[in-house]
Amino acid sequence: MNSFAAIDFETANQARSSVCSVGVVVVKNGQIANTYYHLIKPEPNFYSYWNVRVHGITKEDTQDAPIFPKVWQEIEPLIEDLPLVAHNSPFDEGCLKAAFATYNLDYPDYKFYCTLKASRKILGSKLENHKLDTVASFLGFDLRNHHHALSDAQACAYIALKLFS
Repeated sequence: MNSFAAIDFETANQARSSVCSVGVVVVKNGQIANTYYHLIKPEPNFYSYWNVRVHGITKEDTQDAPIFPKVWQEIEPLIEDLPLVAHNSPFDEGCLKAAFATYNLDYPDYKFYCTLKASRKILGSKLENHKLDTVASFLGFDLRNHHHALSDAQACAYIALKLFS
């Protein structure tokens, strides 16, 4: 697989629908064709201490950000009909489905692939764990800004190109 869109969401709280940022890396024919990042005003609009501690995004950062449907209108034409790739895809797919449901949008049944699952299968015991930063580092990607949605999507795209080729 050499054409896909790597996607990563950060959430404001424990609700999967509370996406507060998204990063997308579009890969076509093995090359990065486009990148996209946006803050999103989450629903519900409250921030858990623990989530903020992970990604550093606060309510003040997203107070004037667009809501999910506006951001997705910009993303949808970028990803076209490409499969989506995420590290721990059940989380990101769950966020996407929850956001679609929150705003009563028809979910287009995106096909997801998981680099976490692939790394466990392909790299197995070569790694102490299969966290995004560990796998990225092992494969030669320097993930300097972990838990920034675009940085994580870039790492995921790199991993996918290495593991799915």
